[in-house]
Amino acid sequence: MKIAVLAVQGAFIEHEKMLASLGAEVIELRKKKDVLQEFDGLVLPGGESTVQGKLIRELDMFDILKKKIEDGIPVLATCAGLILLAEKISNDTRKHFATLPVTVMRNAYGRQLESFYTEGDFGKLKNVPMEFIRAPYIESVGEDVEILSKVDDNIVAVKYNNQLAMSFHPELLSDTRIHEEFLGMLI
Repeated sequence: MKIAVLAVQGAFIEHEKMLASLGAEVIELRKKKDVLQEFDGLVLPGGESTVQGKLIRELDMFDILKKKIEDGIPVLATCAGLILLAEKISNDTRKHFATLPVTVMRNAYGRQLESFYTEGDFGKLKNVPMEFIRAPYIESVGEDVEILSKVDDNIVAVKYNNQLAMSFHPELLSDTRIHEEFLGMLI
């Protein structure tokens, strides 16, 4: 299976290493010709959502990626990736792909200094390590959105059809279970 990782900004290398360790072939999406390749899954990494959104438009990748998501390609989105997918951002007027029926608050947990680590349940997975860095959280979900995880009563992970999205960074830790769940969506 071939996984494409958006590699214009953010924590994409960490996703690549984790997916490769699980046996996936990984390609980077850096320009339009990259998104025209065939691939089986898509990773939207953490980083700065405003910069990522701007770059994917400037590099003429936006429409192609949006169509692939709407057509059902499995997507793993972390932190900024969640913001890129969100239908609505409560504290920002920008919209990006808007394929995930949730309302997200950017930087909901505060600045870099308020970053934190915790463990929690993620669907059926127990004691999943979660690293939050200037993280958003999900304020509300639409119909058919499955809530997978909450931290302090805030929704931090959801699944909707082909989209698996979370506020935290599983790629920065050694636990591979979330990436395994994502790869399981491709089968």
